[in-house]
Amino acid sequence: MTTTTPFHSRLIDAQLIGALPKGLQALAQRQSGTALDAGDGLPRRSFLKLAAGSGFALGAFPLVASAQGAGGAAAGGLKPTQQPAAFVRITRDGVVTVTVNRLEFGQGSHTGLAMVLAEELDADWAQVRAVHGNADAAYVDPAFGIHITGGSNALKNSYTQYRELGARTRAMLLAAAAQQWKVAPSALRTQAGVVIGPGGAKLSYGELAEAAMQLPVPEQVTLKDPKQFRLIGQPTGRLDARAKSSGGQAFGIDVRLPGLLTAVVAYPPVFGAKLQSVDDAAAKAVQGVRAVLRVPLERGAEGVAVIAEGYWAAKQGRDALKVEWNTSGVEKVDSARQLAAYRELATKPGALKYDADLSKLAGAPRKISAEFVFPYLAHAPMEPLNCTVQLTGQGANAKAELWTGTQMPGLDALAAANTLGVTPQNLKMNVQMAGGGFGRRAVPSSEYVVHACAVAKAARTAGLDAPVRTLWSREDDIKGGYYRPMHLHRAEIGFDAKGEILGWNHVIVGQSILKGSPFEAFMVQNGVDATMVEGMKEPYDVPMKLTVHHPQQNVPVLWWRSVGSTHTAYVMETLVDEIARATKQDPVAYRLKLIEGKHPRHEAALKLAVEKSGYGKKKLAAGRAWGVAVHESFNTVVAYVVEASVKDGMPKLHTVTVGVHCNLAVNPKSVEAQVQGAALMGLGMCLPGAAITLKDGVVEQSNFHDYTVARITDMPKIAVHIVPSADAPTGMGEPGLPPLAPAFANAIARLTGKTPRQLPFKLDAA
Repeated sequence: MTTTTPFHSRLIDAQLIGALPKGLQALAQRQSGTALDAGDGLPRRSFLKLAAGSGFALGAFPLVASAQGAGGAAAGGLKPTQQPAAFVRITRDGVVTVTVNRLEFGQGSHTGLAMVLAEELDADWAQVRAVHGNADAAYVDPAFGIHITGGSNALKNSYTQYRELGARTRAMLLAAAAQQWKVAPSALRTQAGVVIGPGGAKLSYGELAEAAMQLPVPEQVTLKDPKQFRLIGQPTGRLDARAKSSGGQAFGIDVRLPGLLTAVVAYPPVFGAKLQSVDDAAAKAVQGVRAVLRVPLERGAEGVAVIAEGYWAAKQGRDALKVEWNTSGVEKVDSARQLAAYRELATKPGALKYDADLSKLAGAPRKISAEFVFPYLAHAPMEPLNCTVQLTGQGANAKAELWTGTQMPGLDALAAANTLGVTPQNLKMNVQMAGGGFGRRAVPSSEYVVHACAVAKAARTAGLDAPVRTLWSREDDIKGGYYRPMHLHRAEIGFDAKGEILGWNHVIVGQSILKGSPFEAFMVQNGVDATMVEGMKEPYDVPMKLTVHHPQQNVPVLWWRSVGSTHTAYVMETLVDEIARATKQDPVAYRLKLIEGKHPRHEAALKLAVEKSGYGKKKLAAGRAWGVAVHESFNTVVAYVVEASVKDGMPKLHTVTVGVHCNLAVNPKSVEAQVQGAALMGLGMCLPGAAITLKDGVVEQSNFHDYTVARITDMPKIAVHIVPSADAPTGMGEPGLPPLAPAFANAIARLTGKTPRQLPFKLDAA
């Protein structure tokens, strides 16, 4: 969705509160096959004994049946998301394993949430580990009630949850020690994985775990005063850093099982096309190929799965196929024709989002008319899509087990069970570490999981009784759809000599990413997809009339890192900057004047970036100019002050200074890393070749030779500064991306006199 989206914080906008609980509860029910009642919970004595290599452990993953089928409120009324049993395991040697309810795919949530829990637990950080949760009810997002990693919501929504989990676990360990020493728990204290008692006596958490398992889970706990924090707020290395930097980390693509077969699928060149004919003789002749099977795909399409003893044999088999496709009856999108159609739509009234009085627009002394074009973008994570499926049993005893890096394990598990014909209770979802995703692993239709299940089901029907790992090549991934939608913006703005905006008429044209999804009911209001317009009119309270068009196109679309803000921030920040230049005002001072007293977090982030950059004070090198932008997404404000140049028509970004207001920075090191990565990805949107285009329905790009992503050589010098705050943290996975491109564009405009109106940059068309 992050909708992230990819899924995003707009789910809890005030106007959606009424619809949200019902919609999310319905979705949670669809995921699990049973109602998730707010009163359901695990028994108070829920610390179960777990056999471990080094002894007993504190905590175990509860079964769906015990988590959701209690039939009433548990004693004390704790929900599955509040039960330490599902989240904490302490072995006799003192190792604390924290189960994290989010997919780890580079954003650092495993380290951040483990830090939060370990802080309240008073754990020895050197002994803390983190693992993934699964599709169990305990691991839903506590705010949304569904399994979701996206929208930069991991720490934002689970901060208090994980603090309380740590505090409950600590309280039980204290109670166990108090029983052993026959003293009151208030006479004890904890430090770095040890309970300290009278006379300095000590018991390690590992020694107490077995006894603590037998005790009730406290309903109410007292959390630390932030002044007592020793982990939260400290720059901390990531738990997965060593494994990833040494090549030791296993990802979903690395799953190995006895007898494992590998499948690749020949996909139609046009979305939704069917098979006309298949000649598979040459494919079956490839050594290692075990089967060539027709499989159903999304939107009524068909594909050909080649199943073999390894990826290379499967790929060679697919290359040897002779396939004719039937593309009749499916729309063949063409980028040139699509742009022309979007321009025509932008001249007509659309669905209304904002309806300001524009009576002063016609007579405004100064005007700007602008059109912006943003292309389709592929997610292009370093680890392409993959999913491994193992089927066992028959009939009512049929079972399935999946291994994949998914941002929506609950929804994907339900879709997998439906595809495979097994009951949800007989399906196990093993969430794997993922090598990036940016929203691509959170598909409301569960597309890639469903494809893998269809392949595994066909393989078993064909007599192949083995686990099947379906892999997507880089080409499959880039040509396979689910892109950030193409958008066209058209704006007409009237203002006076002082920069007062008298009227702003704005139209956006682009596909909805939510129509037809489970989120449509509460996120598409009055015909307007909330993800398309987020960031418009923000943070500037301008008299804007905003209408939108959502044309249907035969191109699958999805949230892409920072979702609507990928284009709305660019439009808002370049237009505001252009008004400042037209009225000969400093762009920083003009922004501060527009938001004065209304948005203190924006002011703080912008002023911090300005101060640290030397903006307006230091002399820039010849041929360089400043560029500024500030934007809020997912409740976090990020401001950029950049230095850029243009040489021989090619723009170059030299330095980036960042001011971040994310409230409390749980791990400043992760905040810095997320901003650095998001800035590079935002820069990538500007580079030549950063676009997905179609010709007669066929995607023209296939790999990194013709689809540009930013590389380390493109990285400017970057300095990240965080506004101090003790308020509960907001998201950081996505907010660093939106303001980079407009800040860069604003510097270019100061050098060339023209604002780039199209991404990627085309300066000759600016």
